[in-house]
Amino acid sequence: MSNEKKPWYSDGLQFTCSGCGDCCTGGAGYVWVNKEEIHAIAAQMGMLDDMETFMSTYTRKVGIRYSLKEYSNGDCYFFDNQTRRCNVYNARPRQCKTWPFWDSNLKSEKTWKQTCQTCPGSGQGKLHTLGQIEEQRKQIRV
Repeated sequence: MSNEKKPWYSDGLQFTCSGCGDCCTGGAGYVWVNKEEIHAIAAQMGMLDDMETFMSTYTRKVGIRYSLKEYSNGDCYFFDNQTRRCNVYNARPRQCKTWPFWDSNLKSEKTWKQTCQTCPGSGQGKLHTLGQIEEQRKQIRV
């Protein structure tokens, strides 16, 4: 028997994306992207042959890292307000793919409940197992 303490969410958590787009809009923040993600997004946009323009238009350097740019209202540049969909969904970064299973949301039951209050898909729908949650959580630290 292991002495390792199980996380508070060891019985799993429910989440099914509602497609509301709220995680792509709102307050300012960072959507961290690595070189592979930048290239995948540029490829989907048909801009691989002009990475300089892609980088200056859609990314910003923060220290040694890159984040996707957002409009002054906090909306991601790739979010379409008309359709409420991501224009680069198939190439979206790990940070977007792993929502809401981020360290910051899983710190405690309280932080998870706060996530559920702001994200209509959190706490609803499909039950994700501890293993599935940990796999997502470990992809990126947010």
